[in-house]
Amino acid sequence: MTAGKFQLYLDLIRWDRPAGWLLLLWPTLAALWIAAGGFPGWQLIAVFTLGTFLMRSAGCCVNDVADRDFDRHVKRTAQRPVTSGALSVRQALLFGAFLALLAFALVLTTTAVAVGWSFAALAIALLYPYAKRHVSMPQAVLGVAFSFGIPMAFAAVQSRVPLLAWILLLGNLFWVVAYDTEYAMVDRDDDLKIGIRTSAITLGRADVPVVMLSYALYLAIWAGVLVQRVAAPLVLLAIALAVAQALWHYALIRGRTREGCFKAFCLNHWLGFTVFAGVVAGHALL
Repeated sequence: MTAGKFQLYLDLIRWDRPAGWLLLLWPTLAALWIAAGGFPGWQLIAVFTLGTFLMRSAGCCVNDVADRDFDRHVKRTAQRPVTSGALSVRQALLFGAFLALLAFALVLTTTAVAVGWSFAALAIALLYPYAKRHVSMPQAVLGVAFSFGIPMAFAAVQSRVPLLAWILLLGNLFWVVAYDTEYAMVDRDDDLKIGIRTSAITLGRADVPVVMLSYALYLAIWAGVLVQRVAAPLVLLAIALAVAQALWHYALIRGRTREGCFKAFCLNHWLGFTVFAGVVAGHALL
């Protein structure tokens, strides 16, 4: 493989934009800590960190194939490798399948329950790229896909998926709706022209209020779960810092400018890291 071709595959999986997979990583690692009641062990941390990166990368391959006819009409995405023709559909899908198989190999080192749930996770990941053709709020579908590391973490640690995992998934779903609506607000004008459905289009002028409400629900649900299980002062401090970041995002998106909305989206992984850090610190002081 030439250096140029290798770079195309790196571009395909958004190698230069780690914010995307970090958005999946922080709630997944937080769920590992909660499921284990503290440090889950380096093996599980390594499995879920690498697995998160691989599955997000595989998702990019599928997404770019599904959206190639739409992406060429959007300035931000027109030069993606599949859209531009630099990589073929077959090459992208084969690479995505290879990455997904690597992720599955990692899951095989955990529990049978986690292996079983991995098939549901894969199905949801494959469903999302097509949801925007039929669902007025495809960000909700993405919310499930981007939150599925949470039940997977419980399955790997406890060999079961308790109600707690689904409550955390629900809370995280609201966070995904918040930041992916910010992302959709960047491309709203282009998406209207080409007929893609997004939450930014469906919500109209209610987009900013719903984004802020989604942040509030996410942080309220996670705070309600965590204060009962870990050192409350540290968790509440982390939640307060996350609230401050959400308010900063409001300042960025209230004008609905492309630049402000994109910046808010890109900063979201710091909000997720803040909550994760609170989970780790809270368990450390138990």
